[in-house]
Amino acid sequence: MKYLHTMVRVTDLDESLDFYCNKFGLVEVKRKEVPAGRFTLIFLAAPGDESAQVELTFNWDPEEYDGGRNFGHLAYAVDDIYASCQRLMDAGVTINRPPRDGYMAFIRSPDGISIELLQQGEPLPPAEPWASMENSGQW
Repeated sequence: MKYLHTMVRVTDLDESLDFYCNKFGLVEVKRKEVPAGRFTLIFLAAPGDESAQVELTFNWDPEEYDGGRNFGHLAYAVDDIYASCQRLMDAGVTINRPPRDGYMAFIRSPDGISIELLQQGEPLPPAEPWASMENSGQW
């Protein structure tokens, strides 16, 4: 058995690609347009690691999706949790659960999907402004 991907339905393809690729740093590895089914599939992965992918599913006919938090979350290891969170904040992404412990943070996609960021290896020493930052919204 091998893990292949996690599928996330998105409501605005451009906004989602901006978030996942331009802000979060994933890269598109495959795209499939299915006119008969009226949907687009886009597979994303961390640069240099296509073994774990996120499949964005965009249905061409508008639908409402509630409860992104019911999905659970995606999780990614990062080299420097503070630098990653700062880069995301600078891009306008809210850090819902700051990395106060130097190890774990949460953000949310435009469709409300929780994304957990975990410090690769040992936690970094607590540092400001993160150590004093409050949670924001749900994560």
